Amino acid sequence: MVILGISSLFHDSAAALIKDGQILAAAQEERFSRKKHDHVFPVQSIEYCLEQAQLSLSDIDIVCFYEKPFVKFERIIETYISYAPFHGFRSFIKSIPSWLHFKLNLKSYIRKTLNSFFNEALSEKCKVLFSSHHLSHAGSAYFASPYTSAAILCVDGVGEWETTSTWQASKNKITPIANINFPHSLGLFYSSFTSYCGFKVNSGEYKLMGLAPYGQPIFTDLIKSHIIHIQEDGSFKLNMNYFCFATETHMFNELFEEIFGAKARRPETAILQHYKDIAASVQAVLEEVLLKLAKHLYQTTGEDNLCLAGGVALNCVANTRLLNESGFKSIWVQPAAGDAGGALGAALNVWHMYLGQEKKSEDQMQGSYLGPEYSDDQVLLTLKLEKANFEKLSEPVLLERLAKDLSQGKTVGWFQGRMEYGPRALGHRSILADPRDADMQKKLNLDIKFRESFRPFAPVTLDAEQQKSFSLKTNSPYMLFTSPVRGNHLPAVTHIDGSARLQTVSAKSNPKLFSLIFAFQQLTSCSTLINTSFNVRGEPIVRSPDEAYHCFMNSGLDVLVIHNYYLLKAWQTGSTQIKREFEKD
Repeated sequence: MVILGISSLFHDSAAALIKDGQILAAAQEERFSRKKHDHVFPVQSIEYCLEQAQLSLSDIDIVCFYEKPFVKFERIIETYISYAPFHGFRSFIKSIPSWLHFKLNLKSYIRKTLNSFFNEALSEKCKVLFSSHHLSHAGSAYFASPYTSAAILCVDGVGEWETTSTWQASKNKITPIANINFPHSLGLFYSSFTSYCGFKVNSGEYKLMGLAPYGQPIFTDLIKSHIIHIQEDGSFKLNMNYFCFATETHMFNELFEEIFGAKARRPETAILQHYKDIAASVQAVLEEVLLKLAKHLYQTTGEDNLCLAGGVALNCVANTRLLNESGFKSIWVQPAAGDAGGALGAALNVWHMYLGQEKKSEDQMQGSYLGPEYSDDQVLLTLKLEKANFEKLSEPVLLERLAKDLSQGKTVGWFQGRMEYGPRALGHRSILADPRDADMQKKLNLDIKFRESFRPFAPVTLDAEQQKSFSLKTNSPYMLFTSPVRGNHLPAVTHIDGSARLQTVSAKSNPKLFSLIFAFQQLTSCSTLINTSFNVRGEPIVRSPDEAYHCFMNSGLDVLVIHNYYLLKAWQTGSTQIKREFEKD
């Protein structure tokens, strides 16, 4: 039984393919199109999934789309009517053609697009199904988790109507408990403040979270008294007098600016203390709401395990509060928690709920290494076409040399195996560096990533050595929890509040990265490296060897390693035109 899951047409398009319940492949369209958060129908991702599985279009038994377009259209129409005739007419007129053209006839559009792109036809027996948006999130979290019983919390901007939903899952069934509907959205609430602080919605939320420790939560009471009303069970309502995201393309209005006593920050301008305090305040409110929701869910279900998904589940600071304070013994977060993960959730929902198949009691994500990989021959051909100068080393020699390079302050582009699914680089498409170097954070931000200097970097550490430097009480293979850092020996990954967004790695989960960190430890007595995504500002994480080489040559990276091919910047004779202008993210 081959099932294709698809998310697309709004943002973060993706495809996932499972066969007899096993996840064979999953990828986001942005990695192929090179457009961040690309929303187009994911034909390139689907093509990759089929190639990886060595299947053709005719082998697919069921296609499942991650949400229900008719229900979503109903919400859009009802929302515009409720605000008419004074608000939203222009954005309404702009959005209607795409709905009338294909979104309301999506079943036919899916068949037609796939058949046209692949020059073959889906089988007549192939069913095209639709999951609901939040059920897709729930399925991606629970069915990919190691649990056979759990509570589920999904929080995002908006699906069809739901913005927040709670569920209880057992074996192969997920049962809804409660939900909060649009326009009352914790995700859009947080994104509004992201925009107010001068960052881009749908990509700048990470920045707001990273900025928060630089401020004081002095606006928390103001936010809770005027902007959002919170109940003890975590349910909430927004005061829509301050927002305009329901019908407009921007998030907030003049009243929003007036109540905080300052205009919105213009992108790329200095970040004044006011905006740092705003970030601290909204982060505190977000954590309070999520903690109330989780505590109530724990009391309601009596479950020991909690699964999280939806874009808000990528807020690792809030996740750690839930881990420590909600009452749940164990928490698992879907690494592709945003809409891209909906493709996987839709496919898993079909297998387990529609077809009634048993759920397995182990993590199904395979380290989230579900994307494309390249053979040695492909890598060698790329390097020759690029006229690169390189050496191919045995693994022991390579690891010994890299450990020495890293200890001497060199930055390393690290390209291995299958690309990660989700927004985090987890050691296959990564930039690595020495966390003991106090100047390394600034160097990486300004000379390599070309981004704001305040943004923190994540450490990756050997799981067996975790407690020597970090006090997190669980492993963190997907970099979705923060931990206090013990001591002051890792300044490049220690945020201003003394925490770090931790990834733990084992010899089983990523043997080559594990061996590199071990070699670094043997040389330096430090069992941790910096791990940040292999990209520069405004661009998706690199997918292919040629993209890795171009990023290497157009940034301040010192070393590039693709498989066992070693490239030193000083060896390269090609031009290195360092880019300084990037799309605002």
